[in-house]
Amino acid sequence: MEKVRTAIGLMSGTSMDGIDVALLRTDGRAVVERGPFLGVPYDPAFRDRLKLALEQAKTITQREQRRGDLASIERELTLRHVVAVREFLAANALDAASIDVIGFHGQTVLHRPDEALTVQIGDGALLARETGISVAYDLRANDMVHGGQGAPLVPVYHAALAANLTNAALPVCFVNIGGISNLTYIGAHGVIVGYDSGPGNTLIDQWVETHAGVPFDQGGMIASEGRIIAELADRYLNSPFFAADKRRSLDRNDFPPPSGADAELADGARTLAYVAAASIIKSAGHLPVTPTLYIVCGGGRLNRVLMLDLRDIARRQGAQVISAEAAGFNGDSMEAEAWAYLAVRSLDGLPLTFPGTTGVRAPVSGGVVVKP
Repeated sequence: MEKVRTAIGLMSGTSMDGIDVALLRTDGRAVVERGPFLGVPYDPAFRDRLKLALEQAKTITQREQRRGDLASIERELTLRHVVAVREFLAANALDAASIDVIGFHGQTVLHRPDEALTVQIGDGALLARETGISVAYDLRANDMVHGGQGAPLVPVYHAALAANLTNAALPVCFVNIGGISNLTYIGAHGVIVGYDSGPGNTLIDQWVETHAGVPFDQGGMIASEGRIIAELADRYLNSPFFAADKRRSLDRNDFPPPSGADAELADGARTLAYVAAASIIKSAGHLPVTPTLYIVCGGGRLNRVLMLDLRDIARRQGAQVISAEAAGFNGDSMEAEAWAYLAVRSLDGLPLTFPGTTGVRAPVSGGVVVKP
């Protein structure tokens, strides 16, 4: 019998809204026991620091480079993760000795798969020293060394969840709508296909922050007041990204936000919500078989307008769209849980990525493990 470990997953995604912390007991294979979850939001000042990091990272040519303020931002980011872990342990009456490993994603500041370059800031050794817990981090890099796109990494965890689904016939497609959206197709006979599907919340967030001074469109309220501008939507949906035979992973800069001349506030938010939904179904056209069920996680599932569009477009193909909660999962914690799962797989040298998920030449493990 494989060893079951207790792991914490830490995720700070492309939306840059905060740190997700989740507990998982797992053997990195079929055993998945989901535990508590905590979301720790970033304050506006630190979000501005992360935006600065994105700008300064554009000149990076080597993964280890920390130009400008990147080194100080990386340290601050790591110490905020330390605080998040301590808050999580205290809130759930846990102690550090009860945790076998932390899966630490860090913050992606640059992702250029065509150049085999991905940079996640976050000091795993510092996190291990401060928490007293072993840390597995930098989980994407080895995939790129072996010809992969470095993303997505969550599909192997989605496959473990799908194996425990009841009353759901394969194929099933998990959809994560974060800053960038991604799909995981779970087919019969262990077939896993995963890739980024297009812009998720990032465009919407950038639009409403610029034009309304709010970090995101809560519940799709701004979008609900607008109309879809077909010309603007088509500008995004006609991108070569959607037609290309080879699936590639995305950086948040691959789809720039509209200008103020393209739309007024509500129409822009409405159009970008539609783009986020339509791009998911458009990208699903590259899957081996059209799914009959989409299970949606990530912050985008809370945008009612986006979800209505997604359900409407999927229904025309005979598919159903449900939230992660309706499937018995937690749509907020799934990516953080995945990082806990991946950390355990990293400890055991199990594959994190596969030819069908990142385009890597053969299944490959990865990550750097540091002890406190």
